[in-house]
Amino acid sequence: MALTLGSLFDGIGVFPLAASKYGITPLWASEIEKVPISITKKHFPDMKHLGDITKLHGAEIPPVHIITFGSPCQNLSTIGTREGLTGSKSSLFHHAIRIIKEMRCATNGKYPVIAVWENVRGAFSSNDRLDFRAVLESFTDTEVPMPPSRKWAGAGMVRGGTADVCWRLMDAQYWGEPTLVQRRKRIFLVADFRGQRSTEILLKAHQLQLLSASGGAFTMPASRSNRISTNKARGKIPVLSPFEERRIRGAEKSRDQEAFIRAFGRADDPFPTLLAGVVHIIAFWYEGEEKDGYIRYLTPVECERLMGLPDNWTAFSNTGQLNSDHSRCRALGNAIALPCAEHIMAGIAEVVKESEE
Repeated sequence: MALTLGSLFDGIGVFPLAASKYGITPLWASEIEKVPISITKKHFPDMKHLGDITKLHGAEIPPVHIITFGSPCQNLSTIGTREGLTGSKSSLFHHAIRIIKEMRCATNGKYPVIAVWENVRGAFSSNDRLDFRAVLESFTDTEVPMPPSRKWAGAGMVRGGTADVCWRLMDAQYWGEPTLVQRRKRIFLVADFRGQRSTEILLKAHQLQLLSASGGAFTMPASRSNRISTNKARGKIPVLSPFEERRIRGAEKSRDQEAFIRAFGRADDPFPTLLAGVVHIIAFWYEGEEKDGYIRYLTPVECERLMGLPDNWTAFSNTGQLNSDHSRCRALGNAIALPCAEHIMAGIAEVVKESEE
């Protein structure tokens, strides 16, 4: 029996893509942005699009084994408004929980089996750290005490109530083997409504990506530095050096020389987190020819690689129209890193599929 998936706040279909790699069938998605919808329609023509989440009722949509959602983070992010779950965008989280509960009620608790939530690290600290407790309580329908330190750990679990819940903070730079490496810290939470398997899914063993002191790989595969082989470059090695424009501007404004210098990355540094609506700038040169280097923008394909996505995943709509570079980079800045999503879907396929057959 094939597991099925529904994707709320679907974006460009990263959770469906990760799921499909492990034999999980994406049945439907909810999204309101036109360009992301056109991208997922191109790659998943059989996936039904349900539209605005606020107009959906969980009892009236096809039941699925897995519901995924990366609810809007604008009010939770440390660079956002920090209004928390009461903010106009991040409060949409509660609609996802409502839909899950409505589906479970309509199916006598059979569906969904698993829910997966993704969000920014700022969700740990927004609203005096009470928002994340509200998230846990929403999934479990049980009272969750604050940690004695009043700080949420990077990984943890809550067992009891209606769901077994586990969460962990995952940084995209340590997952998968993208051509370019991005620093992208996100909270991933797995809720199991039919067992106590959330830790098996989310905390399953994973090979870390490590670099040796010389830049070569240990026995475990290493994250690639920001360069390509001499064969592909015809004897020249292009080097990409990231720098954090937001920090540069802040340091310049405060006249903090040390912070200004630190904002310029080295060639083997991870790239700063991709953000929607922000232009990402890099320094580029050929190795040994640094004096001839120059500054340029990241291309959409490079942004796709930072997210672990296939080249040109966002290039075309389902009608064959070429999407603009701006709309592609905006969609990618709002997306989920594919290697992290794949890790979770691999765990679900391994742990849950057997019990459903």
